[in-house]
Amino acid sequence: MLTSFDSDSATFRLEIHRLPWVTRYARLAKNAMLNEVNLTPKPGLVDTHNSGAHKDMDLTDFYRSSEAISIWIPYFIEYGMTTHLQPASDILYGIRPLGLACEASMYKATSGVNTHKGTVFSLGLVATAIGRLVSSQKAVTQQAVCREVAAISRGLVARELEANNQGQTAGQRLFREFGLSGARGEAESGFQSVLQVSLPVYQRLIAQGISQDRALLQALLSLMAVNGDTNVASRGGIEGLIWLQESAQKFLTAGGVFQSDYITKLQALDRQCIGLNLSPGGSADLLIVTWFLAQLPEGQHKNVN
Repeated sequence: MLTSFDSDSATFRLEIHRLPWVTRYARLAKNAMLNEVNLTPKPGLVDTHNSGAHKDMDLTDFYRSSEAISIWIPYFIEYGMTTHLQPASDILYGIRPLGLACEASMYKATSGVNTHKGTVFSLGLVATAIGRLVSSQKAVTQQAVCREVAAISRGLVARELEANNQGQTAGQRLFREFGLSGARGEAESGFQSVLQVSLPVYQRLIAQGISQDRALLQALLSLMAVNGDTNVASRGGIEGLIWLQESAQKFLTAGGVFQSDYITKLQALDRQCIGLNLSPGGSADLLIVTWFLAQLPEGQHKNVN
């Protein structure tokens, strides 16, 4: 087995990174990021038409970022493979240096613009989970990956948001004031918003023959309608978050992407988001996870909580 190699050796690392299945996951990660940013029109988000509510980034930043981050996916997989015998609770600490290195590559590629920090966190966990599953000779399915992510992330919200929460960071302040746990909460739940909301929506529409872009837009608006998006709340307060959730739900209730004028309605919502400086970046990160997981077999459903 590959785990018999010396995990500190360059040979071990080279062998892992050349494996076809490892390069496939890196390619899927890159495609997931590109599919998200190219999806148009997206309310308040960077797409092929405009930069949404963002004045410091554009489409090319996301292209460069996607390339930089995808290079690190094999390293996360490698870490998962070499630590598969360790308790899941020990893994998060070891992932952090990889996450920081991946972030540094992202910032270098974008000249300091934060395009995908949330995605580094989520896809880093997903890739690490995949490595652990493979070395444990377990099937890599949607459900198995999410259960492993939940196990790795157990206690994360309590440690980083509940304990000693004096509101010194935006995430801690939003948790203290509104109970929004953001990306940490999503990871600790095993991406339940994805498993229960966006992924079923996306897969159902794809099975019906709907195009990928329309299915992704429906999945995105479904996330926006329920997600306690800390990116939105940090920009527009709880009032802005509630407004955006209600606006997304109104779009869905009217028929979503099955409306004949759904593009026009999304463009109008985009203009409103820009005017209010609202960007559902947390939902965009979850959409990336949605598309990535959709490329995996579903597996047996089990609640990860």
